[in-house]
Amino acid sequence: MPLPPEVKACVFDAYGTLFDIAAPVRRCADALGDRAGPLAALWRAKQLEYCWLRSLMGRHADFWTLTQDALDYALEAHGLLADGALRTRLLAAYRTLDAYPEVPGLLDRLAAAGLRRAILSNGTPEMLEAAIAAAGLAGRFDAVLSVEAVGIYKPAPAVYRLACDRLGLAPAEIAFFSSNGWDAAGAAGFGFHVVWVNRAGLPAERMPDGPAAVVPNLAGVAP
Repeated sequence: MPLPPEVKACVFDAYGTLFDIAAPVRRCADALGDRAGPLAALWRAKQLEYCWLRSLMGRHADFWTLTQDALDYALEAHGLLADGALRTRLLAAYRTLDAYPEVPGLLDRLAAAGLRRAILSNGTPEMLEAAIAAAGLAGRFDAVLSVEAVGIYKPAPAVYRLACDRLGLAPAEIAFFSSNGWDAAGAAGFGFHVVWVNRAGLPAERMPDGPAAVVPNLAGVAP
């Protein structure tokens, strides 16, 4: 999938787009058994729900706090909250996520084509730094941007504006990649050229704005 000629930078969501958020539960499958899938789904759902609720309530807390709160909810729902060792393992794994296999090659192709590369994420700067290092992607980004700079979560327009301000580009000059349909809708409404990385094969969101393109992963993206 080629990018439009006006695009000068590629900006990526982190969790689920570059980094595999299913990895922590996979690494702890020995302790979770058949509860692994349901726990992973509930953990992610509550993590996002807490982001949106706190944004609406004006009660911001950083993404690491919400990740822990969401995990505690999911563990309690599955009768596992008392297992402190499991909780510690899951959180440690979340800080050292695997990158999807096609990510390093794509970033190298974009760099060779002269396109700038950035991350724009709900994650804290410390979380993103740890994930980038663990995935072997250090040095491959021109900017790593966190919502902590504005104190509100995506899809608030102020978050997307961070990329324009940092890169000195208009929204139409930025290709934004996200595996989250709601994020793709928010970014499209802001004016980015949006590519929805629909890894899960989900239906399109019923929102006023949508992506310019949909791909199953990042392997086919070309500068």
